[in-house]
Amino acid sequence: MSMQEQISNKVISAVSPDVFDIVNESHMHAGPAQESHFKLVVVAQRFVEMTAVKRHQLLYGVLADELKTGVHALALHLYTPEEWQTAQSSVPLSPNCRGANK
Repeated sequence: MSMQEQISNKVISAVSPDVFDIVNESHMHAGPAQESHFKLVVVAQRFVEMTAVKRHQLLYGVLADELKTGVHALALHLYTPEEWQTAQSSVPLSPNCRGANK
């Protein structure tokens, strides 16, 4: 199973999101790793009673093994359904790689 599939399965199982998107952004960064940089968009009712920090802590806990074994960067965009509607279903663009090899 690919790293992207592992991440997807774990997040979906943990938070039952209304909206879930995962983008492998590894190609945008320096180095040879093919599955090391990901952007996640997660919209879940579960986030309603949680601060932004608690949401991130939850996902970091769910993905602890992946963060130890190959995931170098994880951009998390975590919204309640109401916040997602206010954001008009859009997320910020990822920054360009600042690595020396790109």
